[in-house]
Amino acid sequence: MRTRLLSLAALLLSCLPVLSQPAQSRPLPNGGEFSAGDSMLRVTALRDDVLRVRMWRRGHAPEDASWAVLPEARTAQVNVTPTTGGFETATLEVTVDDKLRLAVTDRAGHLLQQDIEPVQWQGDRFRIYKRKWPNEHFFGLGDKPGPLDRAGQAFTMWNTDNFGWQESTDPIYKSIPFFISFTSGTALGVLFDNTWRSFFDFGREMPDAYSFGAPNGPIDYYLIYGPDPKKVIETYAWLTGPTPLPPLWSLGFQQSRYTYEPESRLTEVADRLRADHIPADALYLDIDFQQKNRPFTVDQIKFPNFSSMVSELARKQFHLVVITDLHIAKVPNEGYAPYDSGTAGDHFVKNPDGSTYVGPVWPGPSVFPEFTQKATREWWGGLYKEFASQKVAGFWNDMNEPAVFTYPTKTMPDDVQHRIDEPGFQKRTATHLEIHNIYGLENSRATYEGLLKLQPNQRPFVLTRASYAGGQRYAATWTGDNSSTWNHLRQTVPQLLNLGLSGFSLSGADVGGFAGSPSPDLLTRWLQLAAFQPIDRDHAAKGTRDHEPWVDGPQHETIRRRYIEERYRLLPYLYTAAEETSHDGMPIMRPLFLEFPHATTDGHPMDLDAGGGEYMFGANLLIAPSPSPEEVAPYELHLPSGIWYDYWTGEKLDRRTKTAARDLEIRDAAAATKPIMITPKLEELPVYVREGSILPLAPLTQSTEEKPQGPLTLRVYPGEHCNGSIYQDDGTSFAYRNGHSLRMSFTCEQQSNGQVRVHIGAHEGDYRPWWHEIRVEVNDGTTPAKTRTIEDAGRGMDVALQ
Repeated sequence: MRTRLLSLAALLLSCLPVLSQPAQSRPLPNGGEFSAGDSMLRVTALRDDVLRVRMWRRGHAPEDASWAVLPEARTAQVNVTPTTGGFETATLEVTVDDKLRLAVTDRAGHLLQQDIEPVQWQGDRFRIYKRKWPNEHFFGLGDKPGPLDRAGQAFTMWNTDNFGWQESTDPIYKSIPFFISFTSGTALGVLFDNTWRSFFDFGREMPDAYSFGAPNGPIDYYLIYGPDPKKVIETYAWLTGPTPLPPLWSLGFQQSRYTYEPESRLTEVADRLRADHIPADALYLDIDFQQKNRPFTVDQIKFPNFSSMVSELARKQFHLVVITDLHIAKVPNEGYAPYDSGTAGDHFVKNPDGSTYVGPVWPGPSVFPEFTQKATREWWGGLYKEFASQKVAGFWNDMNEPAVFTYPTKTMPDDVQHRIDEPGFQKRTATHLEIHNIYGLENSRATYEGLLKLQPNQRPFVLTRASYAGGQRYAATWTGDNSSTWNHLRQTVPQLLNLGLSGFSLSGADVGGFAGSPSPDLLTRWLQLAAFQPIDRDHAAKGTRDHEPWVDGPQHETIRRRYIEERYRLLPYLYTAAEETSHDGMPIMRPLFLEFPHATTDGHPMDLDAGGGEYMFGANLLIAPSPSPEEVAPYELHLPSGIWYDYWTGEKLDRRTKTAARDLEIRDAAAATKPIMITPKLEELPVYVREGSILPLAPLTQSTEEKPQGPLTLRVYPGEHCNGSIYQDDGTSFAYRNGHSLRMSFTCEQQSNGQVRVHIGAHEGDYRPWWHEIRVEVNDGTTPAKTRTIEDAGRGMDVALQ
């Protein structure tokens, strides 16, 4: 029985006099209002499992608007049943005491969350304190550095350009004020929708409490009940929107540098990738391709044939991504169209005296778009017209915290004025203190929506450095200016896992590390791991040694090529996972506890046993790098209970015992099977497949533009609940919304005579795939695997293998 689960009766007794009498209350059809002194607390049910909590003082509610939460979710409601001191939904019970302290239980009386003291106010500043259980774990908050579990740590939400950040650095680039509390297998999500500089403490100040607050702005937060963590993720996607289906090419290998210049250098890299048969889909241009670092320009000396170069790269099946920073050079009377048109339209941020704010960035003195105005976002989107007409495939929104070259703030002054003119918001002026954390979000929104307007039937690819909750609706992201160190390779996994739990399913880290020069072994290890992450972009800073896969000779290049090739074989599996996340927000890269919330006997997340280094890639592949990748000593593999298969060899591993308590001696004494130890080898990254998986794989190609030659392979791993699926479409357009797609489902059954029967479902949708045959490959631990190739007529069939 979970230690935190108390019956409601026990809760009421334990909290006396906290719940000695109810607050003055007014029932609402979807919740209730509770008052004490000059404070008002409103708790409403958006759904039976989602509560919205708002609090204000002095008689008037703050503006009811959000940059993060979708309007249809924020205004949703269900009817509730009033109770003494609160109300109940079909799932949750809410109680508020005379000091406006909130307690939430499930309908079985299990305590989910409880205020341990009234909200603490100091002028406009406030702090909310919640009870923290000793066995409570916290995940989320985006790409904050540090361990996967946030327990015992404290964080600040303030988007910051923090070059060369380290594991203890905070804040960095993004502010995603969403976290998941996980206790004994039960999950509760919390979104604190306040855009000011907010603070989170998960037991650093007081070990029995966690807290969050801000110096200003609204008390406005959402409670999302699981109890399963997957349900929390799905509901968070309902609340803030899922990641849209990306273009297929963005899931291929991406090669970048600050900067490939001149034009001949970029084409040289493209040609070398093709000559060495290293699959790749994207090349990037950083700021040096621009004239004097001015966004939306091209240096005609370094890139004299830019348009024809883009076409030639496309002929070689490369997609070009260019950087478009948001700072616009202040150069009047020089014919610089973004500055001239922006000035004419009054699209730039203002000082308190009404003059245009000017700050130094890469182009020198620069002005900044007012993305809180719908008209400005439309103007910004129109700036992409020429690049779009030249078939530039993707756009990179960097420096959008916003970064300004003034120290120590590294951003705009607090008193800069932003004019909000946005549907759903009051038309008003706000200081930078309120807008700072959503500035990057609205920058990427302006880019995404502008590209949609210019090319309505082409999926945009936008990569952003800064963002806020809900930013996944508009852009993929990465972890910013990391470093070429073993520790930063280790840090990549918890950062990307927490980004995925925070809504950003499409994310990556600069492979090899941006700042510094990786050793050959470090670069090889990083390229291996990145092959099993959502965004696979090799990127490096100016002045560092080359990071391309071939730079360290044939031995390293062979290993690196092998893993990039495996990513391309797995693209049907990866693209199917990306399509899933576009519906339900389920991240592509997942912590173990998301798939196996009850994997341990005492309910702790088993990720902690693995040091936060193991993870799931999609629902079926477990990636198990060393928790200390620079070490050569053997390390322990942690597999959830069940049958697993080695992805590379097909070896069957029977691990049908639950992980016990975290005391290793107790665990090992009780275990029916001994721990598995892995000796690291440079050429190997351990990957395992859970039983019951059916993985769709494709023949190797050099890019996603190349049509695979050969059958679709279904690699079957028999076991309980054996199933799989594949999703396909044209990879670029929105035709899938009108049914122009393909979906197939697969199941398998292991029969008593040893035969495995695989059911291949009929084609759903009218998209015609690249394959005409299906190769069924059954991996059941025997050698060699059983195989059979059949014609795929699209009608569905059963295939038996003995």
